[in-house]
Amino acid sequence: MQIERLVQMVFYIINREQVTAKKLADYFNVSTRTIYRDINTLTVAGIPIISAKGTGGGISLIDGYTIDKSLLSKEEQQNIFQGLQMLQATKFPNAEITLSKIGAIFRNVLEPKWLEVDFTYWGSDEKQKVRISELQYAIINKHLITFDYFNSELQTSNRIIEPLRLVFKSHAWYIVGYCRNKQDIRIFRLSRMKEIQIIPEVFERELPQDYSLTPNCNEAINLPVFKLKFSPEIAVRLFDEFQENEVSVCPDGSYMVIFQYELSNWTFNRLLSYGKYVEVIEPKIARTMLKEKALEIAGMYD
Repeated sequence: MQIERLVQMVFYIINREQVTAKKLADYFNVSTRTIYRDINTLTVAGIPIISAKGTGGGISLIDGYTIDKSLLSKEEQQNIFQGLQMLQATKFPNAEITLSKIGAIFRNVLEPKWLEVDFTYWGSDEKQKVRISELQYAIINKHLITFDYFNSELQTSNRIIEPLRLVFKSHAWYIVGYCRNKQDIRIFRLSRMKEIQIIPEVFERELPQDYSLTPNCNEAINLPVFKLKFSPEIAVRLFDEFQENEVSVCPDGSYMVIFQYELSNWTFNRLLSYGKYVEVIEPKIARTMLKEKALEIAGMYD
């Protein structure tokens, strides 16, 4: 279609700065007469194209011109550029090449480069970045993946899943997929997935349109309510790890946190990570269980 050729022609000229009509004709497999008609169409549309004859001549854009002046605002350029940076951070195929091309078109976006996106955790190596790209390939091409999984109770199991969605939520990556072992859609934290392998077998399943990561409200009703008292020394962690409406300041300067969560090893390991700076007020069973775990730890050092 002509409109597609016109857009591609503008990109082609921008990336090469200057090109002859014959090269354009050869590249787009049309006649030079068609190229000159296209150039006229672009000129009428407001694209400042210059055509110089003779040795060293050719077709080019006015010096300093970038396509953003006619199509996209500066804010729209920034949105595109930031989105591509996020794709590059996950090692999305060809994202770096695309980012380079966009940078050539939107020259002013790169000065200064104020944003860097990296989803990997501190101290991680390149394997984490490559893994994201591999999972993206498996999801798009509907390949099964197999891996060893460590759950919150530190139990290990081998899983075969149909990967349906890659999710970045809170501080971690997750895979949503249909687990053939459990015959149900499950969520797997990427950091707990080991020995990931993509296998040739493909699947047809799609993620239900009404699927949501948010747990059912009925499930939350049955969860115990935790009431925790935190010392001021650890306040900086509270607003990173709890919702603002869950935290309140006490008259003595301490902090009270009230939230619902399950009684599990993961919960108690999290509470133990606060050390002496947290006291479980309620529920009583959690207070007792945490005390027992603390005594077990202290017993190791007798």
